[in-house]
Amino acid sequence: MDQIADSMSSSICPKTTFLFNRAYTKIKTAIAGDAMIIRDAREDEIPYIRNQRIKSYEEHANSIPEKHWNTLKNALLSDKDTQFGVECIVAELDGEIVGSVVLFPANTDAYVGTAIELQYPEIRMLAVSPEARGKGIAAALILECIRRAKVNGFQAIGLHTADFMESAVKLYQRIGFQRLPEFDFEPANDGIIVKGYRLTFE
Repeated sequence: MDQIADSMSSSICPKTTFLFNRAYTKIKTAIAGDAMIIRDAREDEIPYIRNQRIKSYEEHANSIPEKHWNTLKNALLSDKDTQFGVECIVAELDGEIVGSVVLFPANTDAYVGTAIELQYPEIRMLAVSPEARGKGIAAALILECIRRAKVNGFQAIGLHTADFMESAVKLYQRIGFQRLPEFDFEPANDGIIVKGYRLTFE
């Protein structure tokens, strides 16, 4: 993991390198002693992963309008995570899947109907089992997405999130993601803006 971090931090723009290295140090400390495995999901695991996503996001159900929650839930359960070129990645602890993330390839409509097709990979559907939080799982999954983007020759990676996902927003900012308001959109027409972020590499 140290070699991965060294490789990635050396390629991230100087203004975000400090944030990335600080976040990585916290991740490494959090997972010390845990045999975490980051790997591609198997086809037979997809139903379990989708249900785990719902459980992970359910904490927001009562803090957002019902229409928005239904839109979000439908997205989490959709089959976009199995489309061609899309990578579904899981974190495993002690033989159990405790988190997942979906990495969409560049120039893909990762959000149906938004017409947003970015020229770099897009992180989506980051989820960690409520029982497994506080162990650096979400951050480890993000680092794996960053590693894959870099290996494939991209100079940036993006994601979208909303302000009500406060913990996620803080994590992305710690790693060094920067706001891109020009890629914001409003999926449920309810005033909740899904905001664009990007991490740029050298």
